[in-house]
Amino acid sequence: MTSARFYDYASLSVEEKAALLRRSETDISKFIEKVAPILEAVRTEGDAALARFGRELDRAEVTEANLKVTPAEFDAAFGQVDSDVVAAITFGIDNIRRFHEEQKPEAMWLKEIRPGAYAGDRFTPIQSVALYVPRGKGSFPSVTMMTSVPAVVAGVPNLAIVTPPAPDGSVDAATLVAARLAGVETVYKVGGAQAVAAVAYGTETVKPALKIVGPGSPWVVAAKRLLSGVIDTGLPAGPSEVMILADDSVHGGLAALDLLIEAEHGPDSSAYLVTHSRRVAEEALAALPEHWARMTEQRVAFSKAVLTGSTGGVVLTSSIEESYQFVNAYAPEHLEILSEEPFIHLGHITEASEILMGTHTPVSIANFSLGPNAVLPTSRWARTFGPLSVSDFVKRSSIGYVTAPAYAEFARHSHKLALYEGFSSHANAVSPIREAYLKKGG
Repeated sequence: MTSARFYDYASLSVEEKAALLRRSETDISKFIEKVAPILEAVRTEGDAALARFGRELDRAEVTEANLKVTPAEFDAAFGQVDSDVVAAITFGIDNIRRFHEEQKPEAMWLKEIRPGAYAGDRFTPIQSVALYVPRGKGSFPSVTMMTSVPAVVAGVPNLAIVTPPAPDGSVDAATLVAARLAGVETVYKVGGAQAVAAVAYGTETVKPALKIVGPGSPWVVAAKRLLSGVIDTGLPAGPSEVMILADDSVHGGLAALDLLIEAEHGPDSSAYLVTHSRRVAEEALAALPEHWARMTEQRVAFSKAVLTGSTGGVVLTSSIEESYQFVNAYAPEHLEILSEEPFIHLGHITEASEILMGTHTPVSIANFSLGPNAVLPTSRWARTFGPLSVSDFVKRSSIGYVTAPAYAEFARHSHKLALYEGFSSHANAVSPIREAYLKKGG
């Protein structure tokens, strides 16, 4: 037996069903209170504050002089990472690049709206973006790959990674390998709320950025919220979450295996198996101890905290339709549809950021090498946001061009609406006054 939580969905009250939708970061007020003075210190003290917080909060050997990774540290990283790991990073980056190159929009398009009148869009890269790569509960070169590749594909000219340092003041070697292979050569040894403040305000070492993307802890989420008026904080990506939707065509042990993928990220993660099959639910509960026995002690502790706490467990529904209802209400970051025929379920899912189909597409493959971006909106933001993409690194400008032969018709209609809305200058700009100036020429 296992102590993972089990819920009979049909028997839950409205309040209990609502409680299942809550994530660990839903209320971050306590973090905001603690983060505010950190942000202010970075704004006023710059590098000195970054070095101090690195020593105090990350317990790392950082000074004002070594906040930025040197070229020598990049070079050394390649000798510190096993060749098979480098090959895996290279494989993943290649697939991620292929996927995101398909997303890249044309530099400009124009459509003839009316004879002689053209309108369209022009896309240009954002000039500077910071990429946040977490480290607190592990090392994540995969996040470096997922954030760096689309930014490079988009053509962002100024890219920098911010990531927490290790106790010895170093940056994870595989992260540096992934950064260089993706095309990013600027990395700062700064994490947490202070990293968000550094790229928002700029310091003596850290250049300010216009935008920051990447997942982070509640501390990072709180800092982004407080600094949203200073820097574009991108899509809301907080602690990891997964939902496994399983029908009665699969073994529950497989569902349990995949349930643990995101649960092992940390005690603040969220992980639910939802199924209308009691057999699948019971098999999953029974299999969890076997899976835990094959995991490391830290990851067992993290995943048990999730599955025995208030943000995880096994949910048994009364029907597949009720399962769909729960999935859409939850709007998960990662959704696996475990079924021998997953596409029969796909049309019923409207609220999920990533949907992985079938028994051979676990979140592991999507996180590391399939191609679609694994930086995803959390906390039900999948209802309005999509995965990180090339579009997050470009901005769109509307283009308009009206020729002389087309002008009269547009001017007539615009003049009417300008007068109706009470804008005299709008009206004057498309009146005979303009025509008089046009006849005078230069």
